Amino acid sequence: MNAAQQTPPAGDRFDVIVVGAGVSGLAAARLLARAGKRVVVIEARERIGGRLHTEREGGRVTDIGGSWIHGIEGSAVHAAAAAFGMPMVEFTVGSYQAGGRPIAYYGVDGARLDGAEAAGFIADVAAFDERLTEVIAASAPATSYAAAIDAALATQAWDPARAERVREFARHRSEEQYGADAEDLDAHGLDDDAIDGDEVVFPEGYDRLPLRLAEGLDVRLERAATRVRWSDTGVEVDVVRVRPGAESSARREPADSGAPAEPTTLTADRAVITVPVGVLRAGDLAIDPALPEPVAGALERLEMNAFEKVFLRFPEKFWDDGVYAIRRQGEAASWWHSWYDLTPLHGTPTLLTFAAGSCAKETRDWSDERISASVMAALREIFGDRIPDPDHVRVTRWQDDPYARGSYAYMTVGSVPEDHERLATPIGGSGAGDAVLHLAGEATWQEDPATVTAALLSGHRAAERILGEPIPIERLWA
Repeated sequence: MNAAQQTPPAGDRFDVIVVGAGVSGLAAARLLARAGKRVVVIEARERIGGRLHTEREGGRVTDIGGSWIHGIEGSAVHAAAAAFGMPMVEFTVGSYQAGGRPIAYYGVDGARLDGAEAAGFIADVAAFDERLTEVIAASAPATSYAAAIDAALATQAWDPARAERVREFARHRSEEQYGADAEDLDAHGLDDDAIDGDEVVFPEGYDRLPLRLAEGLDVRLERAATRVRWSDTGVEVDVVRVRPGAESSARREPADSGAPAEPTTLTADRAVITVPVGVLRAGDLAIDPALPEPVAGALERLEMNAFEKVFLRFPEKFWDDGVYAIRRQGEAASWWHSWYDLTPLHGTPTLLTFAAGSCAKETRDWSDERISASVMAALREIFGDRIPDPDHVRVTRWQDDPYARGSYAYMTVGSVPEDHERLATPIGGSGAGDAVLHLAGEATWQEDPATVTAALLSGHRAAERILGEPIPIERLWA
C-alpha cells in the first residue's frame, strides 16, 4: 500500500493536520509521525511534491519545478538526496553571477565577446556588485532594486554604453533569481543571493526526494483544504474532493460526490499550513479567524512571482562545447538573454531559458509554439538562420496552476527580509510551544528562501515547534 492509499476510518481526530504534500509538508509530517504523532497530509493535487515536479514522457525526464540544489556545502537537502541514493550531476551557475564558470557572452551586435572583452565585462560586474552591496545596506526603506542599481552605477565613472551593459545584467539577475522586474523587487530582495559550493541537478528527477519523504505517511491526494478554523483548543479543516485534471482547470466537487467515505471536516490539535503565498493571498484557503499580525502583514508584503522555464531539445548541438551558459547583451536580449546547456544531464542537446517578470506575464497566454518561435528568433540572431528548430519544447505554466499561482515568493518594495520569518510566527495558544497553527514553506525561511532547502528546513522547524524540542534533521533520512 503506498502513502496515498492509507486512509484511517472516517471521523478520527488527529494530532496534526498538514495541508500540502510538498517538501515542507512532508518533512514536517515525517518528523512528527516518527515522534509518534498521528498525522494526516491533505493534498489537492493528484500527486505529491508540490512545486517539485518531475515529468517523465517519451523517454524524457524533465524537472519542471525545482531543479537545483543551490550549494551543496552543509545542505540538508544534499544530505537527504545522498542518503536516498539519488544520482546527481554537478551544474553550477553561481546564482546568476557574471563569471566563475565558462559562459559564452554575445554582445549587442550578436557577435561573441573575445576573452579580453568578456573578462573586462566580468570585472565591471564585480566592481559594481561591491558598490551595490554598500548602496543597499545604506538604502532607505522601500527602495527598489532598480533604484539601488541606478544609485550604484552613478558612482562609477563609466561611459553610458559600459554602464548600460552592467545595468541590464543586474536587472536580468532580478528577473532570473526572483521572477520579478527590478522595479518590483525590494532592494534587499537579493540579500540571500549567495552560493556555497557546487550546485547539482538530478538526471533521474528531483521528485525522488518527496517520494521518499512520503513513505509510510497518510497522504490523501485530490483533497483540497478550503477552510481552516482555529482556536486555542485545536483546528478544523474543511476538505473538498478535487476532480482529476484540476491542477490546470481548478475544478472541484464536494467531498461526498462519489468520493471515498471520509469526513468533509478533519479535526486535530494542530495544523501545519504549507500552501504557497499565492494561494494564501488569493483567499483560496480561508483561515478563520483571519491571520493575525505579524503574519498578516508579512503575507501582504510578499508576492508570488511570474517565472516559467522553457526547455528546448534539438536534434543536434549548434552551440560551443565547454560552456555552462550562453548570454546575450543589448536591447535585443530584454526577454531572452540566457540559455543553459543541459546536454550533460541526459546526453540530448538541450537548452533551458526562462520567461521571467514582464516577459512571463506578457507571454502567459502565448502557445508553446509562439514562445518557441520567439526564443528561436533570439538564438538565430546569435547563431544564424541555419540552426535547427527544436524537436521538442516544454513550457511550464506555474502562473496558471491554481495550487501555486506562481513559482515562488519574492519581497515586494517595502518588505524586509524578516518578513519571511514573520510569516512563520506560531499562531494561537500562549506561545510557540502550544500554538495550534504553523505556516511553513519556502517563503517562510529567511536565510535561503525560494529553494527546496528553505522548504525542507521550514518543515523541520514546524515539527520542532510542535514537539517542543530539538530534532536532529538527520531523522528525516536516517
